[in-house]
Amino acid sequence: MPVTEINHYNLRAPREIMHVLKDFYCNIVGLQEGPRVGFTSYGFWLYIGNNDVLHIAEYRGEGTPLTNVLTTFDHVSFTCTDFDAMEAHLKANNVPYTIREIPAISVRQINFKDPVGNGVELNFAV
Repeated sequence: MPVTEINHYNLRAPREIMHVLKDFYCNIVGLQEGPRVGFTSYGFWLYIGNNDVLHIAEYRGEGTPLTNVLTTFDHVSFTCTDFDAMEAHLKANNVPYTIREIPAISVRQINFKDPVGNGVELNFAV
């Protein structure tokens, strides 16, 4: 029963924040909105190709969920191409970011935060 791959990760937020997150992950990161099957609740599934990798679901608990608090979640990481185009895209959209070189694994990273403070890491082969 070995784990064979990551299926998806889920962000849960009030409806108005869900739209902000969906727009960010589609317009800035480059995911694509696709079908969300089997659910009657409100939400979005975002895809890389044919794989749904990010689910955004409506928070329907009591009170407002806490955001920007210390948790054990640090970041999500995506493998990407065209470092220069992504850097220009982030600059054009005023998204603050940092760059990190990791020669031991031949990777160059761009790191930034989504609108609620979750870390996003983009990895580019060098």
